[in-house]
Amino acid sequence: MPLPTELSKPVRMTAKETAFNQVQNWIIDGTLRPGEKLNDMEIAKALGVSRTPVRESLQLLETQGFVKMYPGKATQVTEIDPDAINDLLPPLAVLQALSAELAIPHLTDETIGRLTETNERFGEAIRGGDELSAIRIDEEFHQIIVEVAGNPYITSIVGNLQAHVRRHFYHDAIVLREQSYKEHSDIIRAMRDGDAGKVNGIMTKNWLTAIEELRALRGQ
Repeated sequence: MPLPTELSKPVRMTAKETAFNQVQNWIIDGTLRPGEKLNDMEIAKALGVSRTPVRESLQLLETQGFVKMYPGKATQVTEIDPDAINDLLPPLAVLQALSAELAIPHLTDETIGRLTETNERFGEAIRGGDELSAIRIDEEFHQIIVEVAGNPYITSIVGNLQAHVRRHFYHDAIVLREQSYKEHSDIIRAMRDGDAGKVNGIMTKNWLTAIEELRALRGQ
């Protein structure tokens, strides 16, 4: 189970939070492969923490479906169910669309600027063929909207769903296209215009298109 050794330490995070975030990221990006057995001592050494926060983080990751713990035997990374994306994306699309509606009354020029700048970086990543950066920046764009909406329950649920979706995107090497950049621009415009109905429709389409993209990749 080779793990990176030179890691930046997150600021103001507990050892448990550090372990949770890093192990989750390793599972999402494939550093820890589906079905791989996890060694808590090795993870603790790589992160520079004790075994206790690592074990606690693995328990939390199990509740979220990223690992499976077999008491007295082993802890393994869960397999990826290709069909799960069909269950993940529709509720995420609904919550993201609702977030965009809720964010409208709280919009500022600064927020519009952040969304526009983030989308420009997203477009550059797409046009440059940097698929992994495009996925990260796409999530950053949508996270700005969720944060501005300011609903902690939506934030929590979206965070969990988004992590699983990101894992599927990495696993399937999905390519985000120029159309997604254009839809982001339309989302910004509709939010700025205060058109809740329009932004809901565009945001929903933006997310559900990914299902068709994945089906095409899989030849379904």
